[in-house]
Amino acid sequence: MTDTLAPPAPSPQRARTLAWLQENGVYVALAAVVVVNAVITPNFLTVASLRTQAIQVVPVLIIALGLALVIGTEGIDLSVGSVMALTAAVVPLYLGYGALPAVLAALAVAACVGVVNGWLVAVIGVQPIVATLALLVGGRGLALVFAGGQSKDIENEALLALGSDELLGVPYVVLVALVLTLLVAFLVRRTTFGRQLVAIGGNRTASDLAGLPVRRVLIVVYVISALLACVAGLIATARLEASDPSTIGNLIELSAITAVVVGGTPLSGGRVRILGTVAGALLMHLIRVTLITQDVPDSAAQMIQAAIIVAAVYVQRGRGTGQ
Repeated sequence: MTDTLAPPAPSPQRARTLAWLQENGVYVALAAVVVVNAVITPNFLTVASLRTQAIQVVPVLIIALGLALVIGTEGIDLSVGSVMALTAAVVPLYLGYGALPAVLAALAVAACVGVVNGWLVAVIGVQPIVATLALLVGGRGLALVFAGGQSKDIENEALLALGSDELLGVPYVVLVALVLTLLVAFLVRRTTFGRQLVAIGGNRTASDLAGLPVRRVLIVVYVISALLACVAGLIATARLEASDPSTIGNLIELSAITAVVVGGTPLSGGRVRILGTVAGALLMHLIRVTLITQDVPDSAAQMIQAAIIVAAVYVQRGRGTGQ
């Protein structure tokens, strides 16, 4: 007979505290960062400052929405930054036909990337991190080929309006992010596709045996992630008024993954928190802004962000499934 020692069960009080932190920690941390900035950062709560912060966080937020869906299926998508670069490279090629054809061409290229990612993961069975890592490298290389290795100025007024104009005082980019957030939240919480997505992330084998369209759902999820990355690329290009595939979207996937994890969507899948993802994106952006305004060296800022990621993963360990 072999004796086994089971790990001690957490006390009820510790279990309740951990559960509460899993649900609300990101909102408490975001509120604390806002209060700290209101005290130590001059003019932080002015309309101009809040407008600037909202605009700057939009690309990461939009990409994080797509990554939340992918991570909800127990996957990962490292190619989103390269999709932004591809968008920046493709748009100038078709701007001579007008803004709409150029945007549609960029969306079509992004959809192809999403299909390839989804096909590799769902049909071939390649690990998501390996499949999307290949397109992380190859996609940016292809973007540089499209662009001839050069940055190009964007002069199309309709496209530039996306990055600079506003409606009733609200920048277009913020409105786009708001609409996309509502659409993704509706998709997750109110549609059959959203429930299938969460179920597949919770237990892919059981979902397959239950007759759920696992392959189709996974492919669609990666396509959505790529299309959202394309939108972020369009916004970045319009804001810069230039197409620069060598720098646009560089390492943005790390910021977006951090926002998703800090927001409460576990890397183990089976759960998607859209509101938490929004709060996570805002939290990580404001932390970085705070460190910059306080003249903290970039190396120290990166270590602080890494510590936040570790803390978020620690809090989420052993998290069950459910929305």
